[in-house]
Amino acid sequence: MAAPAMGTSRTAQNDVSQRRKKGPGALATAYLVIYNVVMTAGWLVIAVGLVRAEALKFFQTGALLEILHCAVGIVPSSVVLTGFQVMSRVFLTWAVTHSVREVQNEDSVLLFVIAWTVTEIIRYSFYTFSLLNHLPYLIKWARYTLFIVLYPMGVTGELLTIYAALPYVQKTGLYSVTLPNKYNFSFDYHTFLILTMVSYIPIFPQLYFHMMRQRKKVLGHAEDCSKIE
Repeated sequence: MAAPAMGTSRTAQNDVSQRRKKGPGALATAYLVIYNVVMTAGWLVIAVGLVRAEALKFFQTGALLEILHCAVGIVPSSVVLTGFQVMSRVFLTWAVTHSVREVQNEDSVLLFVIAWTVTEIIRYSFYTFSLLNHLPYLIKWARYTLFIVLYPMGVTGELLTIYAALPYVQKTGLYSVTLPNKYNFSFDYHTFLILTMVSYIPIFPQLYFHMMRQRKKVLGHAEDCSKIE
C-alpha cells in the first residue's frame, strides 16, 4: 500500500512543479500584466508630483494584493518574504507618516519616497515585460543593480522617519493602551517603534545580500559572456 501512495505523492509534486515552470495561465497573466501596468503608471504619477500623499497611500496599499498573488500561486514568490516587505511599507505609510503629521515634512520622508518610487517603477516594469516575454536588458540590469544604492537609501529614510516620530508618539500616547482597562492589556506604541527600528539590524542585511546573490545569478552569466566575447 505504501508504494502507490508514494507514487501518487510524486505525481502530485511533479504536477505542481510543472505548473510552476509553465507559469500562470492566460487569464492570470492578463490580470498580472494589467496590475503591473497600473502600478507602474501609479508610481510614475508619484514621481512626477513627488510626495503626493494620497497617491502614495493608494498605490503602496495596493501592493497588498501581491501577498494574495503569492498565496494563490499565480506568482512563485515567498508569501512570508513578500508579506514582510509589503507590510513594512504599508505600516510606515499609514501607522507612522500618515498618523504622525509632524514628520510629514521631514527630509527623511522625501528620502524613502524617492527610493521607493524609483524602485517600484523599475520593479513593476520588470514584471510587466517579463510577463510579456519581452524584457529589455536595461530594465533587467536596473532591477538587479540600482537596489545597491536605493535599498540602503530607503532604509535610512525609513529609520530616520520612525526616529523623528518617537517624541510625538511618546508625548501623545498615540496607539498606546494603558492599564487599568477591562481587557487587562497594555501596549506601548513608542516601545513598539523602537523595537521595529532594532529589527532592521538582523533583517536588512539578509534581504540585501539575498538581492546581491540574485544579481550574481541573473546578471553574472551575461557579464561572463561579454567578457568572453
